Amino acid sequence: MSDPETLAVYADQSARYAALTSDALRNDPLLAAFIDALPKGADVLDLGCGPGIAAAAMAQAGLKVHATDAVPEMIALAADHPGVHAEVKTFDQITGTDAYDGIWANFCLLHADRAALPTILAALHSALRPDGQFHIGMKLGHGTKRDTIGRQYTYVSEPELRGLLKDAGFTVTKTTTGCDKGLDGTYADWIALAAYG
Repeated sequence: MSDPETLAVYADQSARYAALTSDALRNDPLLAAFIDALPKGADVLDLGCGPGIAAAAMAQAGLKVHATDAVPEMIALAADHPGVHAEVKTFDQITGTDAYDGIWANFCLLHADRAALPTILAALHSALRPDGQFHIGMKLGHGTKRDTIGRQYTYVSEPELRGLLKDAGFTVTKTTTGCDKGLDGTYADWIALAAYG
């Protein structure tokens, strides 16, 4: 994510975003399923970790958590959680091969440019160990738009997202959809896919 306006919104509202997402993530069945699918002590990347709520839950479950986000204010919050190694990194700075047993990309890549998604997903697939667990959450829709507080979104359809994952080498195992209220106060349809590398 390199859109300055989006980064500025998250920097300015990091504490409010943490408060908004805290309970939802702590009780998220998708996060629980992701954790349960991994062995204790597994190496996990929380991509676009925000304030580190999911990363903290993973660490509490005995996983070794590396958390990244492009917003320093978010990383400061994430780094406060015990067992979470957090650092400022953009999506395109994720490199390496067979580094992680699981990658949690929960509603972060929706801020990536559409044209960059194939390259980012291919790099994530490379960073994931064989048969490693992958989770991605995106907002459903078409095109690229800003929300009412200025964040830029790349919307996807289910066939488009499935195609992107297949092209990157992932195999989808589960699809979940829903509709929730976001930081801007509006409701949006979303999709989450569980896959393995």
